[in-house]
Amino acid sequence: MEKKIEKVLILGAGTMGLQIGLQCAAWGFEVTFYDAFEKALEQAKKRVNKLADSLAGHRRVSPEQAAAAKGRIRFSSDPESAGKDADLINESVPEDPKIKQAVFAQFNEICPDYTIFTTNSSTLVPSMIAGATGRPDRFAALHFHDLLLTNVVDIMPHPGTSQQTLAAIREFCKAIDQFPIELKKEQHGYVFNTMLSELMGSALTLAAKEVASVEDIDRAWMGIMKTAVGPFGIMDSVGLETVYKISDYWAGVKNDPQAKANAAFLKERVDKGNLGVKTGKGFYRYPEASFLSPDFLKGIR
Repeated sequence: MEKKIEKVLILGAGTMGLQIGLQCAAWGFEVTFYDAFEKALEQAKKRVNKLADSLAGHRRVSPEQAAAAKGRIRFSSDPESAGKDADLINESVPEDPKIKQAVFAQFNEICPDYTIFTTNSSTLVPSMIAGATGRPDRFAALHFHDLLLTNVVDIMPHPGTSQQTLAAIREFCKAIDQFPIELKKEQHGYVFNTMLSELMGSALTLAAKEVASVEDIDRAWMGIMKTAVGPFGIMDSVGLETVYKISDYWAGVKNDPQAKANAAFLKERVDKGNLGVKTGKGFYRYPEASFLSPDFLKGIR
């Protein structure tokens, strides 16, 4: 019989880790944020109240839930303390299989046998990591999107994931008000991100090859598809360091010259600390990005 999930451990206190942990806390779970870097934890502590209020402001949770969530979270840089009684782990460390493998191997030695391990990876498939977890039957991908915008979440098992683990993850998703989309087989990029990565990759290629400006590439997408944001605005929201790491990793794996040029195009901004919305500047300046102005699409019907 599966142990009831009550305590959630979030590995990585960055943007997505904070969102996921706060969502869990808002729905009654005890949440620990673990990060090996004290600086990351300090930044997370500064951001957590504002993000909780944002979840309420976007009507993803009620104001009462947001307030209660703040009392159910703690921060730790001590792996033993963080992992000793976790019922479920969700990992949001950098998008590098070696890093993820090392982190899960470390926590396999700490966590109880019943702890379910999940990864929030956006591009890697769980079989790339499963062996290092030491508990492949209790491991799957549980990938969240921007929780301010949607409650869609991906569940991706690997061939060794047990049915009991899948059932427990499904119930957990429902318990935190998330709508699970379950993949029938492993797929790099999952469902939405497979489509999104093609959009962002093609936009980067156009910009890196100087075919058109960043603004006009976004105008083409927004003006024709009638969306509120284009591919470069999306990248700013995701975080350019995240987009860069993913782009650079796959450019190396595929040894693709254009993909490497796209990664280099992103790196110019990342090296300057222009990471997107979170730093106030990426491809656009925030909070008053030019694509938000009615004049951005002036003349397009």
